[in-house]
Amino acid sequence: MALPACAARVLGPPLQPERGAPARTTCPRRHSRVEAELAASRPGSVAASVRAGPPRGVSRGFNSQPLLDEPLKASSSLAGAARTPLFALLSRGRRRRMHDLRRRWDLGSLCRALLTRGLAALGHSLKHVLGAIFSKIFGPLASVGNMDEKSNKLLLALVMLFLFAVIVLQYVCPGTECQLLRLQAFSSPMPDPYRSEDESSARFVPRYNFSRGDLLRKVDFDIKGDDLIVFLHIQKTGGTTFGRHLVRNIQLEQPCECRVGQKKCTCHRPGKRETWLFSRFSTGWSCGLHADWTELTSCVPAVVDGKRDARLRPSRGDQPPTPCLPPSALGGPQEIMPAGCTWETVKRNFHYITILRDPVSRYLSEWRHVQRGATWKASLHVCDGRPPTSEELPSCYTGDDWSGCPLKEFMDCPYNLANNRQVRMLSDLTLVGCYNLSVMPEKQRNKVLLESAKSNLKHMAFFGLTEFQRKTQYLFEKTFNMNFISPFTQYNTTRASSVEINEEIQKRIEGLNFLDMELYSYAKDLFLQRYQFMRQKEHQEARQKRQEQRKFLKGRFLQTHFQSQGQSQNPSQNPSQNPNLNANQNVTQNLIQNLTQNSSQKENRESRKQNPGQEQSDGSASNGTNDYIGSVEKWR
Repeated sequence: MALPACAARVLGPPLQPERGAPARTTCPRRHSRVEAELAASRPGSVAASVRAGPPRGVSRGFNSQPLLDEPLKASSSLAGAARTPLFALLSRGRRRRMHDLRRRWDLGSLCRALLTRGLAALGHSLKHVLGAIFSKIFGPLASVGNMDEKSNKLLLALVMLFLFAVIVLQYVCPGTECQLLRLQAFSSPMPDPYRSEDESSARFVPRYNFSRGDLLRKVDFDIKGDDLIVFLHIQKTGGTTFGRHLVRNIQLEQPCECRVGQKKCTCHRPGKRETWLFSRFSTGWSCGLHADWTELTSCVPAVVDGKRDARLRPSRGDQPPTPCLPPSALGGPQEIMPAGCTWETVKRNFHYITILRDPVSRYLSEWRHVQRGATWKASLHVCDGRPPTSEELPSCYTGDDWSGCPLKEFMDCPYNLANNRQVRMLSDLTLVGCYNLSVMPEKQRNKVLLESAKSNLKHMAFFGLTEFQRKTQYLFEKTFNMNFISPFTQYNTTRASSVEINEEIQKRIEGLNFLDMELYSYAKDLFLQRYQFMRQKEHQEARQKRQEQRKFLKGRFLQTHFQSQGQSQNPSQNPSQNPNLNANQNVTQNLIQNLTQNSSQKENRESRKQNPGQEQSDGSASNGTNDYIGSVEKWR
């Protein structure tokens, strides 16, 4: 098959096969392939050099003319004429793909060459630098200059590992936010587990002046005796979570027995069948659903004593049981006891505890709870021995519940018990005529309720705040000397936080709960002052313990030193016959006195600088030196 005239003019005369070469075929594609193989087999041809590749150090595609953009000239050599049919007879798309592949191979080989030479130069430089450093430090022992190829590879691997670690560190901890890069992580041995939950400063400016008795809360709770913890549970303050902690998360000699599927747990004293906890999850709602201060103070003693009397009541077959009550209650003299009964005077200590919450968040949480159908209809609201009438405490809704209630309707009801609920549940309602609003003016009633709630809260054994879970745990453990198994968790995302309100609605909620706002401010100030006081007291006790240990170690070292020195001088002589030993003992005592006095004076000055204006309980520590010297003399 003959080529076209245009192709023949461009390509020139065809090649003549050599002797012994196969005959020319009529297939143009096979004919071009045979000619290319013949041209490549001749030594010194351009096609052979192309197949062999560029010389060492020269990249393909750079400083070379493209093969596809310019046509071949008629004056090209024999090898060029032989190479031309390989590309001229291919399709345009295939030629473009081959060119792109060749260009990519050129760029990849160039990058690999640059990277290899750069790393080799870096390793060579580091080798000389480290060799110079080691030669100056170790002198003739350094033999880095004679490092072989294996050492160079090891050094290169170390450098690459370091660079990889830096890249990973910057990826994991970008910027200065990483805790590992802060100097505080190295300056403080361990972080404070009771840091403020909102990541603010632990110190604050107190607004109220409290006495030492108000700040120091240390209850000698006797769980094996007759002491009782009474939990006042206010709605939507996180009381359910705290109540579960009391029955499931406290380290006790006899833990509470909680069965699967039951809300209540059995919390008995060690060796007795009496409860030490009066709460929802131990005794149930024995005094009514969410009983307040007025109900609990009048109900709890009667309930507990009634259960105790029922256990002590003897069994006489078919005869009616004789009540085992105190003789004075039965109208008889003190020395007369009912037949078959043993009565003993029981002095109980009721320790009341509760949890408070920010009034706005608590109000919104209660509104969302009412929207889901909560009514608390089972609440008794007993005051002065009777519940309120429908005229004294009207209802805000007419149906079975108030589900689906909008926030505006919830705020518009003037009889809504959600308004100032925390003040009402912590105050003594008998002081204002219970729920009868006509007993005194509203302004005077609010003032009496607020002062009563503050007083009851201050004299409670313990109260916590929902916004400070870890501090609440710490103060409870220090107050009752009872430790929790696992730490409390601070939940900053609640149903109330998901409610978006504007500034106007927030101001109105604060106005509806103005008594709760004042009570919460007072409670937060007292709570944080108690926390700071207990932490400082803990630090002082730890410092005093370290002082005593330091004094003991100093005295023991001095005494051992002088005794060993005296025995080495004359080991066979008795102490009574060795006046030098007695003199050494006197010197030891004088040194102990001087050291202890100097150390105690120095530490007292430091403590005064750290805690200016606070009372120092150094009455017992003033005689610490004399007591210590006496203990050392006894030990000798």
